[in-house]
Amino acid sequence: MPVYRYRAKNNEGQVTTGAVEAISENEVAELLGNRGLIILSLTQTKSKTGRGFNINIGRISGKDIVVFSRQFSVMISATVPVVQALRILVQQTANPLFAEKITEMVNDVDGGMKLSDSMAKHKKVFSRFYISMIKSGETSGRLEEVLEYLADQMEKDYDLVAKIKSAMIYPVFVIIGMIVVAFLMMVFVIPQMTQIIKESGAELPFLTKLLIGASDFMKNNYGYVLVGLVAALVIFRLWSRSRAGNVVWDTMKIQIPLFGPLFKKIYIVRFARSLSTLIKGGVPITTALRITSEVVDNKAYSKLIMDTVAEVEDGNSISSLFINSKLMPKMLSQMINIGERTGRVDTVLEKLSEFYSREIENLVQGMTSLIEPLILVIMGVGVGGMVAAIMLPMFKLAQAIK
Repeated sequence: MPVYRYRAKNNEGQVTTGAVEAISENEVAELLGNRGLIILSLTQTKSKTGRGFNINIGRISGKDIVVFSRQFSVMISATVPVVQALRILVQQTANPLFAEKITEMVNDVDGGMKLSDSMAKHKKVFSRFYISMIKSGETSGRLEEVLEYLADQMEKDYDLVAKIKSAMIYPVFVIIGMIVVAFLMMVFVIPQMTQIIKESGAELPFLTKLLIGASDFMKNNYGYVLVGLVAALVIFRLWSRSRAGNVVWDTMKIQIPLFGPLFKKIYIVRFARSLSTLIKGGVPITTALRITSEVVDNKAYSKLIMDTVAEVEDGNSISSLFINSKLMPKMLSQMINIGERTGRVDTVLEKLSEFYSREIENLVQGMTSLIEPLILVIMGVGVGGMVAAIMLPMFKLAQAIK
């Protein structure tokens, strides 16, 4: 399908540029018209390649999906037809790339396609979890409730991630600053300070020799050091994304001291919240578990959940494998077991997700409180070690001169 690059003006007179995939110029005019744009110039370019190259620059964030779900839910609850609601959302959406995706959905739904099937064409935008919930809402006639529930749950997920990120910004910033300052000191400052010590010819303490050796190495090879660090990061990134590496890394993450318990609770919240949402949406339990195994985004937890699917299909309890697993807390297993007996698994899972969300917030606060003094101690030891390594031989040299 051809791709058209356009230059257009909006209702406020602002000029914008972009690209859109369409069959003809008429379709481009219709798509941009739905977004309230007046075409100033239009140029056809090459089609997207078969390898999935996308000419649009940018990405669709989780916040975009949250806002879309909330606005869509409000309009559906106000009895606005789906196609009309989507057309309004095209104009409301600030992200041009997302607006194009919604425009494609408008054309699909207006042509008789189900909303869930139209969303399934954009799997990089809408997760399998999201599409399954929409499909259940269409089937049960509860699309309004499903959209509202999706918006609520996605807002909780977004808020949780935002809190964790904001709490970690300061420690990460300080650690990166420490590494940069230490590197500059070792390459440019320490060599100048230790030059007189090396020229004296005096016997140097081990700590001073170690500092001078490390400084000389970094000064003479700092280019190789930087290239090596970048190469190591790239190799690690590629390895962690490979099938074998991903399994090992996901297992290691939940065993890392200090951060391991945090990762565990994050995966547990994703599991409980996603499974609760799917069950409330009327999705069959085995299908809900399969979808949750993808949403949880950890291979170790995904395997446990998929093994649970086999157990449930054999007529066993959801909690049958969780009870003996180190990945799941005993309380969660016991609460799910109670939920199964009372027929309120979805409610129990929702309560569990709220409980562990609060646990994550407390854990993050505790970690930030612990990391700050730990950083200060490390800085003190590092600076003190450097000062001692430089001052000790100078002190001995001054004594020898006397």
